[in-house]
Amino acid sequence: MADDLSAVAHFLYEAGTLKNTRRTGWWMAGIRDPESVAEHSWRTSIIASVIAKLEGADPARAALLAVWHDTQEARTGDVNYLGKKYSGSSDSRQVTADQTAGMPELLASTVREVVAEYEDKESLEAICARDADKLECMLQGLEYKAQGYQSAQRWIDNSRGRLTTETGLRLAEELLSHDPLDWLRSALGES
Repeated sequence: MADDLSAVAHFLYEAGTLKNTRRTGWWMAGIRDPESVAEHSWRTSIIASVIAKLEGADPARAALLAVWHDTQEARTGDVNYLGKKYSGSSDSRQVTADQTAGMPELLASTVREVVAEYEDKESLEAICARDADKLECMLQGLEYKAQGYQSAQRWIDNSRGRLTTETGLRLAEELLSHDPLDWLRSALGES
């Protein structure tokens, strides 16, 4: 490959910082060691593929959008909604342009297009990925609540209220009707 990949190598190390970047909104709910941005993005991409498939969209594209939706937080940190009131929100497109500077143009333009599609909220895949982001937050809230963090109810309610797809809304109702360990009981053949 003739293109210099040093900028790509730098980005791959940078993306790894998301494994240690905590989702700060959960601190307000009293959660001392909340999930990382990487953990959130991983499950969001799975949920996006599920929602997209059931909505008639491209599940791989929706998952791709979800994987990249918070990569900017490697530079900005995870700024929760209250923090954004005071610090303003970073332009994801600009952060992504900075992150991809120096990469082979084929790759850089693809990443910029993926982030722009997610931010534009127009394609069905972007709508599915955005619903997945909200549904993952709701799901994480349900898990934290089951661990005794009653304050997580606010995140459950807010996330549920922001869903727009029929599949997202139906999945939310299904998740609300189950205990987080029902999957294990079922897999073990317990009632």
